[in-house]
Amino acid sequence: MNPNIHLLLRSITPENKEFPMIALNEWITPDHLFFQRNHFSYPVFDIREWHLSIDGSVETPVRLLYSALKHFPHITLPVTVECAGNKRGLFTPNARGEQWELGAISHAAWTGIPLKHVLEFVGLRSDATEILFEGIDTGERSDLPGLFPYARSLPLEKAVHPHTILALYKNGKPLTYRHGFPLRLIVPGWYGMASVKWLRRITVLNQPFQGPFQSLDYVMILEPGKYQGAIPITNVKVNSSFVFPSNQSFLHRGVHIIYGVAWSSISPVAVVEVSEDEGQQWSHADWCDPSIPYSWRRWKYRWKATQPGTYTLKVKATDRSGQSQPEKAQWNVKGYGNNSIHTSTVYID
Repeated sequence: MNPNIHLLLRSITPENKEFPMIALNEWITPDHLFFQRNHFSYPVFDIREWHLSIDGSVETPVRLLYSALKHFPHITLPVTVECAGNKRGLFTPNARGEQWELGAISHAAWTGIPLKHVLEFVGLRSDATEILFEGIDTGERSDLPGLFPYARSLPLEKAVHPHTILALYKNGKPLTYRHGFPLRLIVPGWYGMASVKWLRRITVLNQPFQGPFQSLDYVMILEPGKYQGAIPITNVKVNSSFVFPSNQSFLHRGVHIIYGVAWSSISPVAVVEVSEDEGQQWSHADWCDPSIPYSWRRWKYRWKATQPGTYTLKVKATDRSGQSQPEKAQWNVKGYGNNSIHTSTVYID
């Protein structure tokens, strides 16, 4: 990996940076290139005083120290994490929020405790319906007065899924500060907003959580302020991107190996197709990676460009359930879930 390649800056405060897609040549994203998504400034805390509180509708409320968490059973899962606003900058007209292009997504091997084991340890009461996760990161919002922690809940059935984990390690090393040290949630198959970082408290609820990051953000609304009946953002949509050639590239005549990446949610990606003629005809691409649950797959396609001119290349993925990328994703006010067929304009000299 070229050490001179860096994350692409989207905002300074809070710090938001995206993975430079052109640098994708490994299945695992190097830590220094893993995208960064924050709602507030980085939290300041003393790890010597940190603990995880678990309370609410439980039989035995507890406070778990960092050292205690290491003694629970651990599993390792490769999981692609994608921000719900990935490709927001590709919507027309522009949607509100950070103008992510292709790189609000990265892939890592996460090691941690299945959340269900921790919930079994404290004992859930019969009225438990949701699990609330609160991070240390706290700040102001532009639409509401006061200070708010970043906090979101999961329905009980998702929380106790055996692959929902409290992650302590990333790619075999302790979590880095920027990616949630000492503890973060990883919810495979859901957009990244669910994977709360810098966890400090888990509360078992007996009624729906209505915090602003649950009810105002990460919901699909089609008109400003129209929240009634808004649909929550949850599962990652089937999607794909070109890595090479990037949009507006100049190439010589001859044979080129086009490559990129595709991903989905619970149902793995089955097929990637590439069009050389603006979508009139499609041809299957070849896989570079095996199919592994919750993980992106790199693909490649051999393109023989014999004539000079302007070419509109397109790529679309289809998962095993039959879901394919649409020509145009549904525009929404906050720019979530853009899984439109990806287009790259290429000039052949």
